[in-house]
Amino acid sequence: MINTKIYKAVYSLAEKLMEADRKGSKPEFDSLYGQLKDICTANENTDKDHPEQWETLADFTEDFDAALAVYEKAMEKAQAMNAKDHLSSIGLSMARLQIELGQTQAAISSLEAAKVNANKIEDKELKAEIDALLERLAEGKK
Repeated sequence: MINTKIYKAVYSLAEKLMEADRKGSKPEFDSLYGQLKDICTANENTDKDHPEQWETLADFTEDFDAALAVYEKAMEKAQAMNAKDHLSSIGLSMARLQIELGQTQAAISSLEAAKVNANKIEDKELKAEIDALLERLAEGKK
């Protein structure tokens, strides 16, 4: 389970990042992103390390290749905890980026793994998103 104080800080930064992005305020976005990254790196390999903070960081990483690397780190941390909900959502996010990068086969692999992990979670909406995207890719559409 993620530390409550860290969860609140990450969630608050995520809301502020979305607002800065909505306003088109790049300096504010960059500052907030730096704060989020600092939280992740400060907690890395401690008992406060958690996939959710890394997944959130990846969500706001603008460079797709860099974002994929951060999702990979989040995935490793989720696998270590056997956190099926995080494994599912990270897999879906990775697949979306892989599609943008033209990596269709990698996206299908990410979605197939996400689907397996989603079998053990309650989030029906997430399951449906994974299934729908996997179906579109299987049909050769984007």
